[in-house]
Amino acid sequence: MIPQPFDYDTPATLQEALAMISGGERKILAGGMSLIPLMKLRLAQPGHVVDLSRIPELNYIAESDGMLRIGAMSTHNGIETSPSVRAHCPLLAEAAGQIGDAQVRNMGTIGGSVAHADPAADYPAALLALEARFRLVSAHSDRIVEAVDFFVDAFTTALEPGEIVLELQVPMEDSGEGYCYQKVPHPASGFAVVGVAVRVKKVDGKISMARIGVTGMGPRPFRDRMAEKMLESGADIAQATGVIGEGEQANSDLYASGAYRRHLAQVHSTRAVRTALSRAS
Repeated sequence: MIPQPFDYDTPATLQEALAMISGGERKILAGGMSLIPLMKLRLAQPGHVVDLSRIPELNYIAESDGMLRIGAMSTHNGIETSPSVRAHCPLLAEAAGQIGDAQVRNMGTIGGSVAHADPAADYPAALLALEARFRLVSAHSDRIVEAVDFFVDAFTTALEPGEIVLELQVPMEDSGEGYCYQKVPHPASGFAVVGVAVRVKKVDGKISMARIGVTGMGPRPFRDRMAEKMLESGADIAQATGVIGEGEQANSDLYASGAYRRHLAQVHSTRAVRTALSRAS
């Protein structure tokens, strides 16, 4: 199908873009992997689109003060193949490498993905496990939001009208950490039916730190703090991952029931923890 007619702007600077969207009515185009299909199906019918792809200051990956700072217009492929991300944040690179196909990874951006907040997106699980932060800016504000507070509900985030994601700030992983991102991809879309991201540290053979992020199971991604605490207190892996998703709403659709999604989250959490432990030194 063909989208309905709309106005199209390509600002060259961040300040120009923020001025254009300050009223909150214009739709932002990043990589276009979600917005363009929605517009073609006329599920989204914006009257005015602002394309951020020609703003070079939004596309960068830099190391600073123990953080990886990733510009919102960094592509999935750029994140997957970045030497800095692979060296200091391999969990994020592993998640990026499982997004869509090559065409999607070459065009899609991390800022566009997190702002869209699809319940089955891959990044949120990893960003929650990594305890990442989001820098959100508008023409009149500049603020930091923790990943755990950014994802509010299905397709709903903490972004206010007129705001964009400027960058993601991800703490660099310790060299001895283990990590793993596992997902069950939907056979048609490649999105996560369920995806699990895990970080662990070991001291004297025991888990001293565990972080578990889950996506795809419910309307929003979540950190499972109960399972984390059980792993850190010495519980058996299967026992700890057996509580994954307790108290969380589970989505049901034609492909998978809520009960099946919860089961997948527990099974793949077990596998992800074991893989992460095998990688920890």
